[in-house]
Amino acid sequence: MKIAVLGTRGIPNHYGGFEQFAEFFSVYAVQKGHEVVVYNSHNHPYTEQSYKGVQIVKCYDPEYKMGTAGQYIYDLNCILDIRKRKFDVVLQLGYTSSSIWSFLLPRKALIVTNMDGLEWKRSKFSRPVQKLLRFSEKLAVKSSDVLVADSIGIQQHLQQRFGVDSTYIPYGAFQFDQPDAAQIQSFEVVPHQYDLLIARLEPENNVETILDGVALAKQTRKMLVIGNHQTAFGNYLKHKFGNTHNIVFVGSVYDLEKLNNLRYFSNIYFHGHSVGGTNPSLLEAMASQAYIVAHNNIFNRAILKENADYFSTAEEVADLVSHKQKSDNLRFVSENFGAIATNFSWEKINDAYLQLFTTRLAENQQPKN
Repeated sequence: MKIAVLGTRGIPNHYGGFEQFAEFFSVYAVQKGHEVVVYNSHNHPYTEQSYKGVQIVKCYDPEYKMGTAGQYIYDLNCILDIRKRKFDVVLQLGYTSSSIWSFLLPRKALIVTNMDGLEWKRSKFSRPVQKLLRFSEKLAVKSSDVLVADSIGIQQHLQQRFGVDSTYIPYGAFQFDQPDAAQIQSFEVVPHQYDLLIARLEPENNVETILDGVALAKQTRKMLVIGNHQTAFGNYLKHKFGNTHNIVFVGSVYDLEKLNNLRYFSNIYFHGHSVGGTNPSLLEAMASQAYIVAHNNIFNRAILKENADYFSTAEEVADLVSHKQKSDNLRFVSENFGAIATNFSWEKINDAYLQLFTTRLAENQQPKN
């Protein structure tokens, strides 16, 4: 198969979940004998034309000077390039800025779209933008040959809102079982004597609720906040919690070895995501043997089930920070670690995509009565 991967800033990952998936899946598919092209922003720091056998095509991306509107131009440039090549499958990761150009997608290719989360619910977007995103979601459903839902909650949403079926394929993770305390020394923390939050600093990730709870708890244990804080909301949080001395805004960290060790050696790992599907950072926390405290919603419960503690309010966070220790919740840790091998291994996830492509292409080639 010849496969195009559209909808990320590019590989290797320097940004987030879709980029992580694009990197792992594309390399896996190439190893299985397929030809894969991943579209990269021209601003991506990786300058080579291939990555571990995956072809890289860079397209002009004006987001750096236009903001979010630039993503629409970037996706348009990617799709225009796709039209010049004969792909069997076009895998769209998300729909927010690409579905508006769906009428330009090549008709002969199988269009597979991972529908991501409920993007139109994100509070960072204004009401007009939220309406546009709801329309974009509708366009993606209509223009795709195959829909992929990365969580049961998203699968249910697509059925309830549009009456359409989708294929459930979650994200994956690699089990991490070789911790190295030296990897966390630069963060000036002691193993199991700090709490941790890794997220984009956005309101729907409940960062403020978590940090309100940490401040209420009046614990001296460090709270590391990992994520880009050079944003309007990040600056707001830094100002609000500037006098809470155990809250430390670290900034972005992309070194997976460091991240895995930070998760492993944390006391509590907070996961506040509330509007996405299966968030990659949650699976990576499970795979890193973290003790997880998650926001109480259908997406997180579908993955963690009863193997986590949950919060909805700052007061609940404060109580958990004051009374919970990883050492007392090792059964949760063990169950989640085992679930990665059983349900969320990258081998299974990547193979599920390839099997889906193969099956649907074969169905499309069968003569119609």
